[in-house]
Amino acid sequence: MGTRFEIDNATARRLFMERQGLCRPVRVKLDAPALQAMIEDMGFVQVDSINTVARAHHMILFARNQTYRPETLSRLLEQDGTLFEHWTHDAAIIPTGLYPYWRHRFDRERISLLDQWRTWRREGFEEALDKVLSHVRDNGPTMSRDLGPRSTGKGAKKTSGGWWDWHPEKTALEFHWRTGELAICRREGFQKVYDLSARVIPDRVRLKQPEEGVFIDWACRSALHRLGVATTGEIAAFWDLISPKEAAGWCAAAQEKSEIIGVTVMPWSDAKPRDAYALPDLPEKLNDLPQPPNRIRVLSPFDPLIRDRKRCSRLFGFDYRIEVFVPAAKRKYGYYVFPLLEGARFIGRIDMKHVKDQDTLLVSGLWMEQGVRLTRGRRQALDAELDRQRRFVGASRIEFLPNAIK
Repeated sequence: MGTRFEIDNATARRLFMERQGLCRPVRVKLDAPALQAMIEDMGFVQVDSINTVARAHHMILFARNQTYRPETLSRLLEQDGTLFEHWTHDAAIIPTGLYPYWRHRFDRERISLLDQWRTWRREGFEEALDKVLSHVRDNGPTMSRDLGPRSTGKGAKKTSGGWWDWHPEKTALEFHWRTGELAICRREGFQKVYDLSARVIPDRVRLKQPEEGVFIDWACRSALHRLGVATTGEIAAFWDLISPKEAAGWCAAAQEKSEIIGVTVMPWSDAKPRDAYALPDLPEKLNDLPQPPNRIRVLSPFDPLIRDRKRCSRLFGFDYRIEVFVPAAKRKYGYYVFPLLEGARFIGRIDMKHVKDQDTLLVSGLWMEQGVRLTRGRRQALDAELDRQRRFVGASRIEFLPNAIK
């Protein structure tokens, strides 16, 4: 296996932050080309429906540059077509240039989704597949509400409408999107609008599909670049396009050809060091790693820095759990609590919400991590970040509830 290169914890953290755009200047004007470049460097930006302060993708990008504006992202997605929305480990915004690799995902999911959804979706969606595709082909951009049950009159059974209870036509739309026949051309009130992929994705990328070996090499190599250092499991999980077995096979072959190197990553505390991999130019890259901005930043619960909770715990000593699906009485913190990042260290978490009818950014809970004091200077830095969040969402004031500081 050869000599392993050792990387200390602080350097591993800074490397990961740098690769994920968190060491960049935060006040440099982020125009459309710069935003496109940022997302391409990161790989993708996760999308989520919960909107307590702002949508996850907007908060992820704002954490990296305070001049970010949602309308710039909308332009790239809906007008320029340089980004598209599809699936990594979840719904995400992805550079359109990567679309050819997603064709492998379409092929893989065409069988696996049918098997899964026959078990836990409502019956009838398979019979609706042809009908729904014909509707979109003939009528153009289509929303779920344009299809399926239309009546909720007397005697009609109402459904929750949640992701767990899609009507068959909604399931058919999602199936065609997940397997490539349809694409999302825009969102209205966060509801997907579907159209034929041929009318959304440019032919120059839509019609390309690299060979299987090229696809796996790209999936592993590009993930490793964006993670800095990673285990085979972390490489596979980054795009969630390949299996851990495929990633392990690639790593073994690439190391044999000296295309990657073995790395030992020191953990946050006295846990066992992790054997991982990196690209061979890593040692020289570490010589000029930038420092992250010395400010407090609110991160989305879906920020790529914390998406892999185990990796986050090893690198940052920060154990984070989103408690959306935890019964209120059993929550340790709150429904939707945001991590607080100071430089390269997590210092706490905050429960806050944009209460639009009160024009207020309302803070209901603030917890500092063990060993972290809310000093006068730190409180000033936190207030400055909350004011940036306030202006970003368009609230007029910030309010702390009584006993919000725990």
